[in-house]
Amino acid sequence: MLQLKSIGTPLVLVLALLATAGCDQAEKSAQQVLNQAAESAKQAIDKTNEAAQQALNDTLGGEGQKPESKQDKNDTQDI
Repeated sequence: MLQLKSIGTPLVLVLALLATAGCDQAEKSAQQVLNQAAESAKQAIDKTNEAAQQALNDTLGGEGQKPESKQDKNDTQDI
């Protein structure tokens, strides 16, 4: 029985070290996954912003004068 007690303490310490090392590796892996997700989200936001800017430019560039003429028509109808 004395031999089991003398083996038990070092065994518990080794298991604790292995668990700690495993936690560190899991933390690093989780951090990598989060960084990749953040980068993907940033790219999606950038692409959406570019598409929105392009749509806005297309809308304003093609119909820039029309809203003003509609405004003039509304003004003359009120008179």
